[in-house]
Amino acid sequence: MKVAVVGTGYVGLVSGTCFAEAGNDVLCVDNNQDKLAKLRAGQVPIYEPGLETLFERNTKEGRLNFTDSLEEAVRFAEIIFLALPTPPMEDGSADLQYVLGVADHIGQILTDYRVVVNKSTVPVGTADKVRAAIADRTNIEFDVVSNPEFLREGFAVQDFMKPERIVIGTRSPRATEAMTNLYKPFVMSGNPILFMDERSAEVTKYAANSFLATKISFMNEIANLCERVGADVDNVRKGIGTDSRIGRRFLFPGVGYGGSCFPKDVSALYKTSQAYDYGFSILDAVMKVNEAQKHILVEKMISVYGDDLSGKTFGVWGLAFKPNTDDIREAPALVIIKRLLEMGAKVKAYDPEAMESVQTYYPELDIEYVDNQYQATVGVDALVIVTEWNEFRAPDFDKIKAGLKAPVIFDGRNVYELDRVQKLGFTYHSIGRKSVVASETITTNE
Repeated sequence: MKVAVVGTGYVGLVSGTCFAEAGNDVLCVDNNQDKLAKLRAGQVPIYEPGLETLFERNTKEGRLNFTDSLEEAVRFAEIIFLALPTPPMEDGSADLQYVLGVADHIGQILTDYRVVVNKSTVPVGTADKVRAAIADRTNIEFDVVSNPEFLREGFAVQDFMKPERIVIGTRSPRATEAMTNLYKPFVMSGNPILFMDERSAEVTKYAANSFLATKISFMNEIANLCERVGADVDNVRKGIGTDSRIGRRFLFPGVGYGGSCFPKDVSALYKTSQAYDYGFSILDAVMKVNEAQKHILVEKMISVYGDDLSGKTFGVWGLAFKPNTDDIREAPALVIIKRLLEMGAKVKAYDPEAMESVQTYYPELDIEYVDNQYQATVGVDALVIVTEWNEFRAPDFDKIKAGLKAPVIFDGRNVYELDRVQKLGFTYHSIGRKSVVASETITTNE
C-alpha cells in the first residue's frame, strides 16, 4: 500500500519505517529542512534500539522516502497518517494547532478519496474536528480514523512490529477495509485489531497511559509509607505483583515518571474531564504525587547534608527519563539537578545517550558532562543514580569507591540489593527501603 506520514518525530519516524519494513511504500513529510537533509543522508535523529537498521534497509530499498511537500504526499498515498506534535498548553490541555492546520491544508489539496488517520495522541473529539476542518475545504469523499499509538520508548520498534493490540476508531466500512489490509501483516500471530468508534479510540489511549501512571504513583506512595513503617517495598512489590489481577509491571518505585507520554496524557485527560464538568480526583492525585516524588531523592540528601550544599559535588548517573532513549522531556533528573545547583552544589553527569539533549535544550544548567560513568564518581561527595541504564546495574564497585570522597550512593531506582552494597562498604539510600550505613561514612544531620 502507499502510505504518507506527516511528521517525522518519534512516532512518525518509527511508524513510517515500520510500515516500510512490512513492504509498503512510505513517504514521510516534514517542514524542517535540516531534519529532512539528515534523513535523506541516512541519519536517524532519535535514539531508538533497532530503528537505525530498519531505516537503512528501507531507504536503500526505496520504500522509505522524505519530502517537504504535503501536496505530494496527499496525491501519493492511500492512507495519510498525522503524527504531529500535540504539546501541552499552559493549562495542561493538548494544543491541536498543528493537527488542525495540516487537516485544513489537506482539505485544500484533496482530489480523490483518502483515509486520514490521527496517529498523534489527541483529546476526545479530535477526529470530529479534523473531519470538520477537511470538509470545510472540499467536497471530495474522505474518512477520518483514530489510530492511537502504544509505543514504549526503548521498545518502539518491537511494539510496532509485534503489537499486543491495534486500536482503530472508525465507523466507515471503506476505512475499516483499508486499515485492516494495512495492519494485517503485523498481527499474523493472532493479536487483535480492535475496531470501535472514534471517540472510544481517543479515550482508550489516554486511559491506558493514565492507568499505568496511576500504578506508578500508587507504588511510589507505598514506597514512602514503607520507609516510615519499616517495611521493604521490594517485598511488598513482589507480594502484590504475583496477584494476576494486579500484575508485576509498573510496580517499581522511584523518583517519578517522565517522558513524552505519561505527564502530557494524564494532564490532557484531566483537562478533558474538567471541560465536561467532571472532577477526576484520582488523576489529580496522580499528578501531585508524581511531582512530589521527583523531589524525594533531594529531600534524602538534605537530611544528610543540610540544605546548604555549597562546596559539595555530586555525580549523577542518568539524564534520560528512562533507559534506552535520549528523551529528557519531564525527566526527573532535570528536577533533581536544578535543585542541587540552586542549593550551591556542583554536578558531574553521565548518560549514555541523553547528554547532548540536555546540553542543547538546557544550556543554562552548569553541569560538567563526562565521558563515562566512572568519571562521574571521581572527587564527588556522593553518587546519585536517576536512570537505570543496564550498564549501571553491575558496575565495578571498587572503582566507584576509589573515586568517591565517601562511599555514599543515593539510588532513585533501587538498582542494587541492600545486603550487597552494605557488605561492599557503602552507605546507601534508596526508595521505600531502609538506608544502610557503611562503617566509615559521613556525619549526618539526623
